Amino acid sequence: MSSIRPSNDVSGILNLITLLVSITIFAAGLLLSKNAVTECERLLDKPLILVGLFLMLLSLTALIGTCCRVPGLLWIYLVFMFLFILGGVVFTAFAFVVTNEGAGRSLSGKGYKEYRLGDYSIWLQRIVNNAENWNKVKTCLVQSRICTDFHSKFHNDSLQKFHHKPLNALQSGCCKPSNDCGFTYKNPTNWTKEHGIYKNPDCKKWDNNPKVLCFNCQSCKAGILDNVKNSWKKHKVARINVIFLIFLIIVYSCAYCAFRDSMRDDHAEYHRGLKP
Repeated sequence: MSSIRPSNDVSGILNLITLLVSITIFAAGLLLSKNAVTECERLLDKPLILVGLFLMLLSLTALIGTCCRVPGLLWIYLVFMFLFILGGVVFTAFAFVVTNEGAGRSLSGKGYKEYRLGDYSIWLQRIVNNAENWNKVKTCLVQSRICTDFHSKFHNDSLQKFHHKPLNALQSGCCKPSNDCGFTYKNPTNWTKEHGIYKNPDCKKWDNNPKVLCFNCQSCKAGILDNVKNSWKKHKVARINVIFLIFLIIVYSCAYCAFRDSMRDDHAEYHRGLKP
């Protein structure tokens, strides 16, 4: 009987690491599902559980196939891992493309920017314009108290002082009316509407109710998309995603070598008469 090749050892170690990572991801998803209080947390539990479970099953398949020298299991692993990596590469490339468009518009004399939904990719616009999707996001925004904290932080500011605040995309898009509306300022989340015809449709959607504000505005949807864009490109999410894909490709390559060596050993043993 042939000895275990180095490729089997390396593949086994890497898949053991992948198994541990997948268990961590799966456990995180279960904890979120069990302890989720806000809609924000519930948006993450199912994807984490599915990804963790899928990687866990694949890693176990590869470990058994490598340690027990079962080429059939390694072949199944290679097929499904290839599809998983391919999906990850396509998703990453697509994410870079769709987050390449859109940015806040600077306003004269203001420390913050305002956001227009039409500046972002059509695909992202369709996602936030879907009523079911947006209701979940809107609930998440209310429960996360973004605008409540915004009000508490700036409620004593005069209009001139407020105009110079460097608001983020969510604060600018969801917690205050557009500069186009020309409303009378009382405090950051309380404005007096002026009667008339508004060029910006968001003006009609504004409401001083803390649970409404501008959560139904196009500017709020644009703020969400800008936040997603910045999270993807500036907060190392894209980098972590690419590093994880590279790791999976290395794991896949080692598993392929183990599969190839296992097939060669079986072929050699067959010709030596060690296998029927």
